[in-house]
Amino acid sequence: MSNFYIDVIKKDKRFKSTQTIKDISLLEPGTRAAVAKLIVLAHQAGHEIRVAETYRSQSRQTQVFKAGASELSKVGCHGYGLACDLGLYHNGVYDAKGEHYEFFIGLCKQVGLVSGIDWGTPNQNHTFHDWDHVQRIPVFRQNEVFAGTWYPPVDYDPYKDTPPLGVHEPVHETIHHAHHLKHRHSRRGC
Repeated sequence: MSNFYIDVIKKDKRFKSTQTIKDISLLEPGTRAAVAKLIVLAHQAGHEIRVAETYRSQSRQTQVFKAGASELSKVGCHGYGLACDLGLYHNGVYDAKGEHYEFFIGLCKQVGLVSGIDWGTPNQNHTFHDWDHVQRIPVFRQNEVFAGTWYPPVDYDPYKDTPPLGVHEPVHETIHHAHHLKHRHSRRGC
């Protein structure tokens, strides 16, 4: 199965990098376009948001996990070009207060992204909020991506997708492999 992860990310010289990567070219094209739209819409609404991290390698995830800066040892959607962390700024100063990111929910839905605040399932109770995180796939698709059995097409819309028969949208905390970093350049996120 050919896809952006196999054709681009795995061949990139930064595939095993331990550095924070902000390069939007390492976002799958549909994700990249949606993130760009989100940034424009946020700006039009009076919010300044900047890309904080796009691709994250397993090497980096292992490093931050061993340092105690992450609760998870496995890389998630960031490692597949399907997730981005965004920083909110006011007058050029980073805003770490998660609740200030609530506007992400509506904008994400508008552009076909899933917010790490409600994980695309606003009617579920979520105890884990990754305020600055956006991704292009719903939680129920993650394990398929991680197993290499599915990857979203460029025109994929997570809000039109439904779990396969018998599969219920799992509680985020039980399967989500995003990487909640306790402290990374004074910001929370995965």
